[in-house]
Amino acid sequence: MKNFSSLSEIQASLSEGSVSCKSLVSYYLDRIENHKDLNIYLEVFSEEAQTQAQKVDLKLQQGTAGRLAGMVIALKDNICYKGHRVSASSKILEGFESLYSATVVERLLAEDAIIIGRLNCDEFAMGSSNENSAYGPVKNPHNSSKVAGGSSGGSAAAVAADLCQVALGSDTGGSIRQPAAFCGVVGLKPTYARVSRFGLIAYASSFDQIGPLTKSIEDAAIVTEIIAGKDENDSTSSSVSVSNFSNLEGSVEKKHIAYFKEYIDTPGLDPEIKENFLQLIESLRAEGHTVEEQSFSHLDVIIPTYYILTTAEASSNLARFDGVHFGYRSPNAHDLESTYKMSRTEGFGEEVKLRIMLGTFVLSSGYYDAYYTKAQKVRRLIQERTKAVFEQFEFILMPTTPNTAFDIGLKNEDPTIAYLEDIYTVHANLAGVPAISLPLWKSKKNMPIGIQLMAPAFKEQDLLTFSQYLMKFKN
Repeated sequence: MKNFSSLSEIQASLSEGSVSCKSLVSYYLDRIENHKDLNIYLEVFSEEAQTQAQKVDLKLQQGTAGRLAGMVIALKDNICYKGHRVSASSKILEGFESLYSATVVERLLAEDAIIIGRLNCDEFAMGSSNENSAYGPVKNPHNSSKVAGGSSGGSAAAVAADLCQVALGSDTGGSIRQPAAFCGVVGLKPTYARVSRFGLIAYASSFDQIGPLTKSIEDAAIVTEIIAGKDENDSTSSSVSVSNFSNLEGSVEKKHIAYFKEYIDTPGLDPEIKENFLQLIESLRAEGHTVEEQSFSHLDVIIPTYYILTTAEASSNLARFDGVHFGYRSPNAHDLESTYKMSRTEGFGEEVKLRIMLGTFVLSSGYYDAYYTKAQKVRRLIQERTKAVFEQFEFILMPTTPNTAFDIGLKNEDPTIAYLEDIYTVHANLAGVPAISLPLWKSKKNMPIGIQLMAPAFKEQDLLTFSQYLMKFKN
């Protein structure tokens, strides 16, 4: 069976009878088994996916199938699915089974998507390489000695290796877009509050957002259209109406696009990525678009601001994992205090403990104003500056990552080096705007390079339509 590039291609084959949902599932199950060495799946729902495929095949025969009939999808291991295990790739949730499904899961199932398994990720979505998982790192399908990116590394690698058609990930500071760039797939982070977070295991609640990783813009569009929208179970979800994202037809008018001088002139940017980026700018100008250089003076504080705020929220969100209510409990504990201490010490990985401690520190009475309050003020400055840019321009263009995928184990010794991998992606999360990574290029070493496009809040329709246009520059 061929590697289908989009759901529409799958549905055309279903219509002509050359494939069935059952044969699709069997194809993916075989590929998953043959690529176990990449460490992408934590669990495969083999029998359940086959049963669901048969039901969807029957619906197709009866003409009652949903819009996602034929889509085989996998979930990042921090998205709840009723009756299935979910661990956020952490020992502390070992053996835990979800009592309910995330809103995004319910909406996908209602449209006859077939869920095939749960995917490896950085523990509690904390990481930029997928090396922080309790179950080992995910390997990049393009080169198994390289990381897949994080935290949604399993999601990006699963799509890139054709182990499912689409995967869901979560993006707190680039956790969809960065692995999408490393693995050569499309990764979309919607506007904050566009997609319900109900059923997503929280890392940092004012940043987290669920989004798709796909092979095509059209698949990203239809999945986002279906999972987006107000949810009574999530009071922070937006009531802004969801337009027809999947309508990507029509000509693209000439656009006004900004890029930031500081983001391109930084010495940390790989020269090859910079060269491709500047060539794209010239190509867009040649097609009549206005592409102008702007200044963004907050680049040096964007990473510290992000990590102060997210670790503070993480220290609060992860307090519930205590060895008492659910999940892992230390067998060596002998009273209540030792249960708390030993369960959390043994259950959490080193990176998660580091971030909890940092978050607790910045929220402590002596440092709250010096760090947390100041970071909130900087966040507002970033939001205001970004909004001001969008008053003059329709999009902001930048690289997704400063480098291509790096070697497994390379950056574990100094976490600050790994944190700088998020330097281009955290901007969209701090500003709360939608952003997408597009797999436009390959490096001389044949590794994927992504380009990132940001749009104003709730302008996913414009973002996706122009992204479809940008894909014509892919080489």
